[in-house]
Amino acid sequence: MPPDSLVVAAPVVLVAYVVFGMTGFGAAMVAVPVLVQFMPLQFAVPLVVLFDLACTALVGGSNWRRVSLVELKRLFPWLLLGIGLGVTLLHNAGARWPLILLGSFVLAVCIKGLRGARAKTAAPLNTFWALPFGVFGGIFSALFGTGGPIYTIYLSRRLDALDQFRATISVVILASGLIRAAAFGAAGLYAQPEILFAAAVLLPVALIGLYGGSRLRTRVSPELLKRAIFLLLAIAGAGAIYRGWVSPS
Repeated sequence: MPPDSLVVAAPVVLVAYVVFGMTGFGAAMVAVPVLVQFMPLQFAVPLVVLFDLACTALVGGSNWRRVSLVELKRLFPWLLLGIGLGVTLLHNAGARWPLILLGSFVLAVCIKGLRGARAKTAAPLNTFWALPFGVFGGIFSALFGTGGPIYTIYLSRRLDALDQFRATISVVILASGLIRAAAFGAAGLYAQPEILFAAAVLLPVALIGLYGGSRLRTRVSPELLKRAIFLLLAIAGAGAIYRGWVSPS
């Protein structure tokens, strides 16, 4: 990996994990659409997964006794299927349509977020929805590292207790990262000679961002934070669409 690419990637990773430290999610949605402007999708996604594992392990796990095992059992078989499909697509797909899909998904999340969350009185989802949310969450997690919002939609409509929801989504994201890392390794994506070097260089940057975001979390207006994050995501999503559009099929 050229040194100039590492220099450009460092501030991207820093900002992404400041966002993660402030919100507990969203690092991949900020980082991946920007990183793919100057590195292959097949390099950027496995790289960010390594950072996600380290950061999620540091901040998660404190309330695991409150995890909903029932919902985990519903989601995980379909999540595994989705990750398998996503890793296959990531390993074999060309650049254009995955990048356009990534950008479109990020923009859709921005629009939904800026319009506001659903009312808390919304009816719980039927358990059938574990299948599509699990499969598509796994596919987006493997392809782009961005499955968190999909799992969040499902679990927020299944679990009323906030502590239980937070504990369960933390376990889902951490377990998803472990499974993706193992799948990427089996697919040979970590055989790329530069990826572990880049991870070693950039991991301290991600941890600094995580620390900074954790400190800033109580000092920034939630509404301002929300709008700033969605603005970052919208720019990143539009950039990914442009990159995919100009890439060869």
